[in-house]
Amino acid sequence: MYDLIIIGSGPAGLCAAIYGKRAGFETLVLEKLPMSGGQVLNTWEVDNYPGLPGLNGFDLGMKFREHAEKAGAVFAEADVTGLTDGPEYKLVHTTEGDYEGRAVIIAAGASHRRLEVPGEERLAGRGISYCATCDGAFYRGKTVAVVGGGDVAAEDAIYLSRLCEKVYVVHRRNALRAAGSLQQRLFSLPNVEMIWNSTVEEILGGQRVEGLLLQDKGTKMSRHLAVDGVFIAVGIVPDSAAFAGVVETDEAGYLKAGEDCATNVPGIYAAGDVRTKPLRQIVTAVADGANAVASAETWFLTQRMEVS
Repeated sequence: MYDLIIIGSGPAGLCAAIYGKRAGFETLVLEKLPMSGGQVLNTWEVDNYPGLPGLNGFDLGMKFREHAEKAGAVFAEADVTGLTDGPEYKLVHTTEGDYEGRAVIIAAGASHRRLEVPGEERLAGRGISYCATCDGAFYRGKTVAVVGGGDVAAEDAIYLSRLCEKVYVVHRRNALRAAGSLQQRLFSLPNVEMIWNSTVEEILGGQRVEGLLLQDKGTKMSRHLAVDGVFIAVGIVPDSAAFAGVVETDEAGYLKAGEDCATNVPGIYAAGDVRTKPLRQIVTAVADGANAVASAETWFLTQRMEVS
């Protein structure tokens, strides 16, 4: 039995682990991958985290993990498959067995959204990537395309421009959603070309990616774009399926929770990218981790007062 079980070891989960131990809770962190950090591990450069400009995402993730370990949090590698709410404790179901906790913080994060176009499933891992920092080195000196228009797409294109001969950025609108500073850097790069108002209709290739079939949204004309690889950065999908039957979600699958991270189920909290929120950044994720623990503390205190 743990006081606090944290599902996920990204920035939100690791910050919750630190705050949980500082609050004196027996704290368990469940992570489905052998390495902590979540999506931050795939970020080449984190330039907006206060006090640590220019730090790469892997190093930042490792610092979070080291801090949580030093605080005394317990870690276990297991894939969470479900959650049961009970009157005295919560039961977290995993591939490695069940864990009991008085309170649960769901910080399961999110996964990369797919384009869902022909060729994507067949060529996944054969020229299709969802992580530029993971796979960019394989395309040194080659031509690639980045699909998307947000911060991640811009960051990916900037990173790939250092390695690749040519980088196309394919976006379905005529303007990016990325931060202004990222756009300035991106537009200044001589080997980056923007392809506006276009969608990917198919990813082409035999054994590996050979090109993209694009359609101009205005003219409806199709064109073939020859590339050696494609990096897809079109958003994220919350990893909330295991909890949807227990915790209320919105239409997109995000767990409904406010700034206090409290869900509709007492003693269950949602933190980080998995919860409903207007801004999903590292700094807001760690804030969620702290807020979730603070809410759990208040809930524990309320329970004790009701018992007494």
